[in-house]
Amino acid sequence: MSGQGANWLKGMVTVHIRGGQPEQLVNRALAGGLQLSSIRWTSSGLLEFELSVSDFFGLRPYLKETGCRVHVTKRRGLPFLLVKAERRKLFAGGIVLFFALIFMLSSLVWSIEVQGNVKLTEEQIRLAAKQEGLYPMQWSFRLADADILSKQLVRKLPGSTWVGVEKKGTKVIIQVVESTIPEQASLQTPRHLVASADAVVTEIIAEAGRPVVRKNTRVKKDQILISGTIGGEEFSRTVVAKGKVRGLVWYEFEISSPLVQHVKVYTGEKKTKWFAVIGSRALQVSGYGDNPYSSSEAIRHEEKVSWRNWSLPIGRMKETVMETRMEDRKLTEEEARSTGILQAKAEVLIKAGSNAVIRDEIVLHEKADNGKVYMKVLFEVEQSIVKEMPLVQMQGE
Repeated sequence: MSGQGANWLKGMVTVHIRGGQPEQLVNRALAGGLQLSSIRWTSSGLLEFELSVSDFFGLRPYLKETGCRVHVTKRRGLPFLLVKAERRKLFAGGIVLFFALIFMLSSLVWSIEVQGNVKLTEEQIRLAAKQEGLYPMQWSFRLADADILSKQLVRKLPGSTWVGVEKKGTKVIIQVVESTIPEQASLQTPRHLVASADAVVTEIIAEAGRPVVRKNTRVKKDQILISGTIGGEEFSRTVVAKGKVRGLVWYEFEISSPLVQHVKVYTGEKKTKWFAVIGSRALQVSGYGDNPYSSSEAIRHEEKVSWRNWSLPIGRMKETVMETRMEDRKLTEEEARSTGILQAKAEVLIKAGSNAVIRDEIVLHEKADNGKVYMKVLFEVEQSIVKEMPLVQMQGE
């Protein structure tokens, strides 16, 4: 061990000598086997030197012989550090507890993320992982090696060809690669494509089968659009008709829209609560008391502690409870009319399908009575107008 390291372990003090015969003190102490170092005169005329704690107590007889007095100006080394720690037990214990808690929290699996699954559900994968000891709040050192976990999960998850397990901080990522099985083409019987509603054809594309109507043709419901019978009378055969047919369809709606709406508004009054978050648990630390509002809405915002690429499962959460009340909002007849038509359009598109487009709207009748606006509206919608009809059914007729 180096001299400085040994001195630090023994503890060193720096002293000033006052009165008496300082030179004689130094000479007699050195002759008596004491180890003095950094001996010098200070600017104020005092003799200064360093010595170990054990030699400091051996200095007493020489002080009496020379009539000198000693004053300690500096202390350094392990003995003095231990004395400070003894005086600050709670502080030192808190530091040790803090780092122990951080170590424990970082040694737990706090969250599991599943990626790459399509056919396998996340619940299936999590259940298989739990059977292998991989689940939230599990100690990291109790987990098997990633390669072993991967092989076990592949065995437990039918339809998977590879499963990767990767630990990032307190989070474990399970990456699943599923086997691809080519879909078998379903057996289909020959069929026609017929009109699903009365309409005017705007577009017709036959992929298989024979188109029997043209663009701008008016068709009736159940009328054949693309026939599944092709060829002449002597050499005809049946196929599965396929294609795309769009047309204009009309929907008539009776709408009643109120002139007074009940809406929720914020009053501006609010109450804030703070929570300490550890994992999935939240401990309230401020904003105690019952909710003072008869009607309210709570908005939560959570912040997690992060360091570099590590996201620790501890943090804080702010919950703002905002007072609300219901108010009556008066609409003009035009506003009520627009609101009613928008609601009707939404219902039309639900009926007509996701690829439908509203081309026109005609108000057939409108009146205001008893606090409402009543309307009869005709919507012109372009949509798919095909449905299937098996040829067996046609032959049976």
